[in-house]
Amino acid sequence: MSDFFTAGISDADPLVSNAIDAEVRRQTNGLELIASENFVSEAVLQTMGTVFTNKYAEGYPAKRYYGGCEFADVVENLAIDRAKEIFDAEHANVQPHSGAQANMAVLMTALDHGDTILGMNLSHGGHLTHGHPLNFSGINYKVADYGVRKDTEQIDYDELQNKAEESRPKLLICGASAYPRTIDFERIGEIARSVGAKVMADIAHIAGLVAAGLHPSPVPHCEFVTTTTHKTLRGPRGGLILCREEFAADVNRSVFPGVQGGPLIHIIAAKAVAFGEALKPEFKTYQQQIIDNAKVLAKTLADSGLRIVSGGTDNHLMLVDVFMDGKGITGKAAEKALDEVHITVNKNTIPFDTQKPFVASGIRIGTPALTTRGMKEPEMEAIGRMIAAIVHEPESEEVKARVRNEVLEITSRFPMYPGRLKPEQNEALTAN
Repeated sequence: MSDFFTAGISDADPLVSNAIDAEVRRQTNGLELIASENFVSEAVLQTMGTVFTNKYAEGYPAKRYYGGCEFADVVENLAIDRAKEIFDAEHANVQPHSGAQANMAVLMTALDHGDTILGMNLSHGGHLTHGHPLNFSGINYKVADYGVRKDTEQIDYDELQNKAEESRPKLLICGASAYPRTIDFERIGEIARSVGAKVMADIAHIAGLVAAGLHPSPVPHCEFVTTTTHKTLRGPRGGLILCREEFAADVNRSVFPGVQGGPLIHIIAAKAVAFGEALKPEFKTYQQQIIDNAKVLAKTLADSGLRIVSGGTDNHLMLVDVFMDGKGITGKAAEKALDEVHITVNKNTIPFDTQKPFVASGIRIGTPALTTRGMKEPEMEAIGRMIAAIVHEPESEEVKARVRNEVLEITSRFPMYPGRLKPEQNEALTAN
């Protein structure tokens, strides 16, 4: 294995080193189609492993509770400035360890305990932190929810207006973890203002598309915008909050000392690198290819007899109904069968699902990671046919053997980190 991945680890801890080696092979030889995953650049990967991991830096640039933070200030200020530039935002907080903690900080800023929130139902594509009863958002606040129409499987904004008027929320939460259509943030902002509510837009999934100008931005229409940094933004695992200047001090206090202690400076440095990459012209080209790939993949799956929820996709992901009213298989069975041929997806509920969440009627599929590897429309067509073949015949060993070979053929043509690994090293990874 290349020292790029395990330098210094194999002698110190062979068990961890072996697990890293195995994960490198899994990523190299498989097709990663989980919509929330991506492959960071070599620069981002290296930055996460720097000596900034040794540094405590509680507080904010120029106002720390520890000495020796002058270089931590440099990278955090870079991350802040670049995030503001990318999204044309008035304020950015780059310290949240995750999207969930970013959302928690915003809710603490905008609400008092027991206030009402109006968020998208998880089973219709929302997120746990938008009001699920087992999550802090559902535990600490009164929750009303909205979803999609049964006939179109898309958000009905007139119905959302009615829900807002009925529940009179203090905060309207929009954004989704499994919604394949364009979100009308301008309309949502109008709805919120009509009932005296503020808006938090969670763009964790579509942040890269927004950054590239390929999805309408929520920033002009929402008081708060949150995102993760590791999905379409293609950065390290972490969170980000954008807000209007009037809320900046309160947001900062909610993050620290509200919900977090010391920031992860090595991750913030990696965020700065990723944000720098997002400001380059080629990032927009990459994001457009993500969308193009998703449309081709969705069409191929539909042409192969699978039902695409809402009839298609406008972004990086699609929901595929594999159960099809009992004519197919469950999402759980589909995920397992695809995993056996090295195609990674996740089971996912679909709107008005009759299955339990751990079983589900659908699978969620996304194109960011494979687009990062350089795959385009021809590969999406081939992958769509593979997925359909497995879903239609999940018990066929003959089909599984054929698809495994097809997966290996495609992945061998699109190596991981080609600028770092030598050809023979990639060949060795593919062979294992």
